[in-house]
Amino acid sequence: MELDLSFMEEALPFLIKAIPVTIFITAATLILSLVPAFLMAEKRVRGGGKGKAEKLIMLYISFIRGTPLVLQVLLVYALMPSILNSIVKALGLPIDVFHDINPLWYAVTVFTINTTALLSEIFRSAMLAVPEGQMEAGLTIGLSRFQTWIHVVVPQALTSALPNLCNLTVNLIKGTSLAFFMGIKDIMAAAKIQAAFGYNYIEAYLEVFILYIAICTIVQVVYKTFEKRAGLYRAAGQEG
Repeated sequence: MELDLSFMEEALPFLIKAIPVTIFITAATLILSLVPAFLMAEKRVRGGGKGKAEKLIMLYISFIRGTPLVLQVLLVYALMPSILNSIVKALGLPIDVFHDINPLWYAVTVFTINTTALLSEIFRSAMLAVPEGQMEAGLTIGLSRFQTWIHVVVPQALTSALPNLCNLTVNLIKGTSLAFFMGIKDIMAAAKIQAAFGYNYIEAYLEVFILYIAICTIVQVVYKTFEKRAGLYRAAGQEG
């Protein structure tokens, strides 16, 4: 079997043009997930898992972790437009949900729902890794509980969470390939479109394979740089 190198050369620019879509979904998802994931983690750590809110959070996390991402994508894409359309009609708004809303936002929504649950577990484990004495030390020197959380606990927790955050980001980038189910022209969808003309699926998927490796490698290098700087910060703090 010989690869059609001319096809690969022609298809590559189209695949590269789709990279910003993948990056946007990933970045938007992480940004939108940060605050709710942190609040959920803080609630569970502070509440000890005994309250109703903590149990609801645990149920939500169990549902997300116990169902395939592709199923979550299909459910959200099948249900959300109909639900939004009912709300829009009830409010009497002149919006055509099925044509005016970019499917990209449905993708961001479903990936945010998924990532929030996973990210909250990362934050929770990172918070639990910070010794309880750190909170007591902050309160002893006159800081409020909130100030101790922000200036003492959170920086140490984020330092511990960086390796898991890197893994989450890489998995999220790979998971965004499911966005093509929603008609979004990400890297995977662009490859399918280009391959369909001459049935060059092997060449197209090989290029997608290489592009994902390149993107994920860059992300890992960036996180590795942050880890090194965080390590210097931690060392400086211990010396101080």
